[in-house]
Amino acid sequence: MVDQTEDKAWRSSFTERGITYAASLFWQPLLNEAKPLPEVKEAAENILEGADLYVTRKGKSSQFGLAASSQGFTPGLPSAAVSLITGLGAVTSFLGVFKVDTGWWYICFRNEVILSDGDTLFINEKDAKNQLIAMLAVPDWDIIFAPADWGIEDTKADHLGPMLEKGIQTRLAKINASNDTLMLGVIVVCFAVILWFGYSTLKDLFFTAPEEPVIEPVEVKEPPLPPEPKPWVELNNPLDVMRQCYLTTKKVVQVVTPGWHIEGITCTPNAGVVTSWRRDLGRLTWIEQALNVSGVEFSSRVLGRDGSTVMVSVPIGEITKLNSPPEYDEEDLINVLNDINQSLGISISFGPKTWMSPRGTKYKLMAYSISSNNDPLIWSDLLMKFSGLTVDTITYDINSGMWTYKGEIYEKQPE
Repeated sequence: MVDQTEDKAWRSSFTERGITYAASLFWQPLLNEAKPLPEVKEAAENILEGADLYVTRKGKSSQFGLAASSQGFTPGLPSAAVSLITGLGAVTSFLGVFKVDTGWWYICFRNEVILSDGDTLFINEKDAKNQLIAMLAVPDWDIIFAPADWGIEDTKADHLGPMLEKGIQTRLAKINASNDTLMLGVIVVCFAVILWFGYSTLKDLFFTAPEEPVIEPVEVKEPPLPPEPKPWVELNNPLDVMRQCYLTTKKVVQVVTPGWHIEGITCTPNAGVVTSWRRDLGRLTWIEQALNVSGVEFSSRVLGRDGSTVMVSVPIGEITKLNSPPEYDEEDLINVLNDINQSLGISISFGPKTWMSPRGTKYKLMAYSISSNNDPLIWSDLLMKFSGLTVDTITYDINSGMWTYKGEIYEKQPE
């Protein structure tokens, strides 16, 4: 996260119908609803450093959201995401952007889970729209919300206030309680023990009750949980991702019309290819005609309000799944990447990160980024030499011809 200043891309709260809600929380899966603090503290120390506030969301897929007071979050504010989800009732997957007093709130709730970046209060309208458009390529949403003036088909208008008021208000709490609160709890417990002891003594002195037979409790053993699958058992096949992104990008860049230029192209396994054209001169009908006769199948197409931009998303081909157990630990992986840099004369940027499974298992990864004028089909042979590798994002700059590949490589876990 960045500092809470006017030039950052997000804000931490908005006010709707006189109630201020917290937004832009970082959401993680919660394994133990009854005792969430151990998981919350672990995530605050290792995933989102500086986080000192949290909120929980109970349900079929329980979660907790993290926030930091240093980023402008305030204890006691209700979570906007929890209020909206509970206000919508039985809806299990929805996507939306809502215009609020401090910006544009983006919310993504998929299969009863808030995505880790699915609760963001953007300052800029363009950032919120781009995020929404990128996710429109994902099928089977129960509801999609968007501002009416965006003109996106099959979306509902953003009447946010009534939906929030129907929901539950779950408020941000401090992760570490103060010493005063702890001392008060100790005093209350001690006082309760004294009252119970006095009552028991008086009862033994003045009342005689027949002894009841002792019934031994029956211990009910819960069946053991099945082994947790490793995250690399079902990865998106990197070869498929690179091939399908390349082939779809190749189709899109062939859409050319006078007076309009294509901007940056981004491809992800889930959202497909997302790009836009901007008008330098000419008319809107020219680019519309070019898109109509291009033969490209668009999953969404959004016209800018000023008629000078057209944003589209294009689905990519099938991505198979791959079981790819990692082979290198951190030290060996660093050595291999450095050797590639030195032998090929390129620059693969990389750095360590961690990911925690829903059951609290911590996995170490190496995030990487490669920028090159070589297309994905050339890089695929090199990257496929690494086990446990993902290709998460591929971007292409048509002006410079530069491709950028970003992803992660799982590290071998200690025995």
